[in-house]
Order: sequence, then structure tokens, then C-alpha cells
Amino acid sequence: MRWSHGTVADLLVGRNNSLGFIRLILATAVVISHAYVLGFGRSELGHSFTRGQVDLGKWSVYGFFILSGILVTRSGVRLSLGRFLWHRGLRLLPGLWMCLFLTAFVAAPVLYWRLHGTLDGFFGRPSGPWEYLRANWTIALQQNDVSDVMADAMSRGLSHDRSLDGALWSLYYEVLCYAGVAVLLVTGVLARARRAVLLIAGVLGWLVLRQAVGDRFWAGAFEASYFHPIDLPVFGYTKPVLIIYLGFAFALGAVIELYRERIPVSDALGVLSLLVLLASARYGFLFVVGIPAFAYFLVWLAIRLPAPFRRIGARHDYSYGIYIYGFVVEQALAVLGFARWGLLPYLGLSLAVTALLAMLSWHCVEGPAMRLKDIGGRRKPRREPRPEQPSTGPVRQPETVG
Repeated sequence: MRWSHGTVADLLVGRNNSLGFIRLILATAVVISHAYVLGFGRSELGHSFTRGQVDLGKWSVYGFFILSGILVTRSGVRLSLGRFLWHRGLRLLPGLWMCLFLTAFVAAPVLYWRLHGTLDGFFGRPSGPWEYLRANWTIALQQNDVSDVMADAMSRGLSHDRSLDGALWSLYYEVLCYAGVAVLLVTGVLARARRAVLLIAGVLGWLVLRQAVGDRFWAGAFEASYFHPIDLPVFGYTKPVLIIYLGFAFALGAVIELYRERIPVSDALGVLSLLVLLASARYGFLFVVGIPAFAYFLVWLAIRLPAPFRRIGARHDYSYGIYIYGFVVEQALAVLGFARWGLLPYLGLSLAVTALLAMLSWHCVEGPAMRLKDIGGRRKPRREPRPEQPSTGPVRQPETVG
């Protein structure tokens, strides 16, 4: 195989890759994209290029789900069910809870005072800070505002979105994907029947294709069509369309992980996947062919980027903090009037404050929480899915989130 550098199993090993850097870029891209709509009420970056299929922020969300599919499936293969759920909870919940607390009891009161000149009535409203915490602490975003801060800001023309931290919506669907991996783990599919995962990805892909046949430019994962939203008894308001489209991206990552010994790492395929991605974004069928191409491109990029990029994010993963804090920071700065400075100053300040909060989140909350992941027992030896040919399985990859 002279055209290939080896397989994903050979080359996506341990921390000798650029996954941390790529996650950081994806999280930053979300903040950049949101700046256009939150600060100025414009369409998000990339919306016109893709003819409404996605924008830069939603494109990045797909990237997160693909990478999560790889890394979370890897975690599911090597861990017991209890340890898997413990790791996933530690990675998501402490950082989220701190973000919710700071949003409800720091950002919201400051903005309320900015709008009303007093805090009278802030704690007494039905949508107050304690209600915000109770509604959202279980991951599902069921309350978007705190004491009508953003509603009041919109009525005064200071904001363009009613949610204080709307970016949190995707965490719910991320957790649903984790639950799917947990089911595959406990049923033994990950260890002994990996073809079932390939079948799941195929079914989800067929559902995506079914919509694309009718409209090749359909903004599938963010505008419900024949996949109507439902109100589940335990989970609350759920969009099946998001489960299908984001689940498809996650499943592609899972397939890459489980069949890594069969996937070549080729520069020609890497360039081709990028071209297919861009062409489908511009001319249609992004979700059918572009997202699978995106999956291969991200893996190829993680392996083939030069060595200096591999050190970025290898020890300290700020991407989750950037993702969960970026939206609320941009909303706060917009209400405080910083958007009047113009796009670049507003965006620069947003990125700086978000990066600072992400660093504090990692070093003070997320990192210390992750040090508890092996408490109460040792990690199980890695259970390899049965390959058709021998392969060299990757060693531990840092815990991550999509």
C-alpha cells in the first residue's frame, strides 16, 4: 500500500495526534460563528456558502460529534459499564454545573442590573436563578433565560437571541449518544458484534438520504420536517431529527474506531475528502456525502498535521470550556454594549474572556474532577472487538466531549 502511510489503528495512537488542537479549533469556530448573530443579528458565518445547509457553528458541532464517536466508543470498548458512565459523568457534569451556576448567579444579575438599575425582583420571578439551575442541571436545556434578562434585552434592541447560553442544547444529544454506546457495551456489541454498529450507521444514513432526495439543500439537523418533535416523559422536549443527524455523525466516528485496522491513512484520500466536503457544502447533499467525508478528513488531519500541533490540547483540554462559556460571554458583552465597537473588537474580547473562563474551568473544575475517574477500582484491560485481521489497538486517549 505505497499510497498509504498505514492504517488508523497504526497511527491514531495515544496522544501522538492533533485531536486536542482540532477540538480547540472547532470550539473556537462556534464562538466566531455565534458572534455574527448574537452581536449583530446577522446570519452565522458560512450560512450563505452552504445555501442554508449549515453554518460554521453547526459544522463544528458535527465535527465534535464525529470525534466523540471515536473517543467515546474507544472508552466504551475498554471500560466496564459502571466505569464508562462514571467517566462520562465526570467529564460533562462538573464543568456544566459550574457554568450554570455562574450564568445564573453572576452573569444574569449583572445584566439584570444593567437593564433595570436594581436587583429588585430578580430572585422573585418564576424564571429566576434557582429555577434555571433546577431546570437545566440534568443536561437537557429546559429553561433558556433567567428572570427574563434576555427577553428584556431583546425588547430594548440590545440582544438578538432569547437564550443566555443556547449552545448547551447539543449536550443533551451528546448524552443520548453516550447512552447508545452504553447499551452497545452492556449487550456485548462493541466487543463481539461490531457489524451491528455499521448497520446502525447505515440505517441513520438511509434516513438522512431519504430527506436529501427531496431537498439536497435541506438544513436537516436544525429544522424539523417529517421528523416531528416529541415530548418524552423523562427526557422532555426532543427532536428526533437531531438524534438522526447528529447520531449519524457520532456513528461514523464509532465505525472509524471499531474498523480502524481497515481504514488507510492516505494523503490523496484526505485531500479528496476535503474537496467532497466543500463541494457538497456548496452544491448540496452535505449531510449525505459531506459529513462522511468530514469524518475521514478530521481523522486524517489529526494524524497528518505536523508535530507541534500535537502538543496543543494534549494535556489541557480547554475546548469544552470554550464551548459552554462562549455563548453566555457573547450575550453578556452584547447586552453591556460592547457590540457597538464593531465585529472584530467584540469578537476579540469575546474570545479572550471565553478563553480565560475555559482555562479556569479546566484547571479548577474539569481537571480535578477527571482525577477522580479511577477512584474505587482499576481500569479494565482493553477489550478489542474481533477484527478480521490482527491489529494494533490504540492506547488510552484523553477523555473528551463533543
